Amino acid sequence: MKIRKINLEESEIPENWYNIIADMPNKPLPPLHPGTLEPIGPDALAPLFPEALIRQEVTTDKWVPIPDEVRNMYSIWRPTPLYRAYGLEKALDTPARIYYKYEGVSPSGSHKPNTAVPQAYYNKQEGIKRITTETGAGQWGSALSFACQHFGIACDVYMVKLSYQDKPYRKMMMNTWGANVYPSPSERTAAGRKILAEYPDSPGSLGIAISEAVEMAASREDTKYALGSVLNHVKLHQTIIGMEAIKQLEKAGSDLPDIVIAPFGGGSNFAGLSFPFLRLNLEGGHRIRCIASEPSSCPKLTRGVFRYDFGDTAGMTPLLPMYTLGHDFIPAPIHAGGLRYHGAGVIVSQLLKDKLIEAQAHDNLEIFEAGVLFARSEGIIPAPEANHGIATAIREAKKCKEEGVSKTILFNLCGHGNFDMKAYDDYFAGKIKQHELSQEDIEASIAKLGTPTIPV
Repeated sequence: MKIRKINLEESEIPENWYNIIADMPNKPLPPLHPGTLEPIGPDALAPLFPEALIRQEVTTDKWVPIPDEVRNMYSIWRPTPLYRAYGLEKALDTPARIYYKYEGVSPSGSHKPNTAVPQAYYNKQEGIKRITTETGAGQWGSALSFACQHFGIACDVYMVKLSYQDKPYRKMMMNTWGANVYPSPSERTAAGRKILAEYPDSPGSLGIAISEAVEMAASREDTKYALGSVLNHVKLHQTIIGMEAIKQLEKAGSDLPDIVIAPFGGGSNFAGLSFPFLRLNLEGGHRIRCIASEPSSCPKLTRGVFRYDFGDTAGMTPLLPMYTLGHDFIPAPIHAGGLRYHGAGVIVSQLLKDKLIEAQAHDNLEIFEAGVLFARSEGIIPAPEANHGIATAIREAKKCKEEGVSKTILFNLCGHGNFDMKAYDDYFAGKIKQHELSQEDIEASIAKLGTPTIPV
């Protein structure tokens, strides 16, 4: 019988997270104060984050130890399985060998608890009573709700209104774990009220929800803010995915992958799988292609500009050096809510600028075609976000067939779609339409930016 699933023992859960900054040839540029435009230090983050996470945000250490309590909680679902996608290979009639790392076995059904657990842990260690956050499709909000419940911390989640309406069972998951969930933009914050005054029917965006959560955290001494992507410490925590995958490929007797693929919203999903493989490129001279998969309706990596911009819509965060479509940009209301973010994390942005990684974009119809093909050949119904990585894997596998070459492809199946069935219902009803963002729309959004440019 073919070996389809490669598992590790709980004792093989990595003991350290990997910090790619230590190996980067060009380090990320510093964040800037939005008023003075001068580089800011760690102290500027103190109102929002506990000290331990701030240290991780700025560390240049290559390896960061995972606390025993976090590793113990990881063992609820980690190590996650690595699958050989025999069914998908057959459906595509490709000579490529396709593997996927399946993160949907976590309690909340995605990769997000990998960072939610340590973030809640470090907040608990410093006596924080409440955490505020944003969420798009609800995967991050669900993960943080689960983690906060475990550590006895109150959790307030600002959920992008479009997803709040379309994904009610994600909201119920958060409520079940004790979180308060508010549709964003809301009347609870000055940022939300400003948006609603200008756009009463606003579907919301991750940038708007971030503004609301940051505003609420900054107004209470017992409250901190948690972010599910973009920041350095978030991507650090997610590297456990790729580190496990390297061990599993060794256990399977497989060659290292030629291509590593993951969906891209703010960067944690992609970083989690790809950074440990990029280490092999930077350290050992390997030439593994690492591809970030994004929606063509929110194409910051493939069509955005590299410059300083705010991480949120209201301009409450420091200015970050990133690929961006402009912080006022509100993406089309696609079902992949977790990818509807205007910018990219600074580490990933620098790696893309240095041509150490690649990016591909897929339209809204193509990703559902890919997700349905995967579900019918592999049995797992993927989240709409995960479908972007699948679409890139299919594209690369078809190239292998056209060129008559056999390559090893690894992608991150970051979560299941069991709470996203309205999206599939819309697809089968013919309501999913191909959407391509015009160049005029991109240029109009970027033209609004008054933030510093970065010399080429």
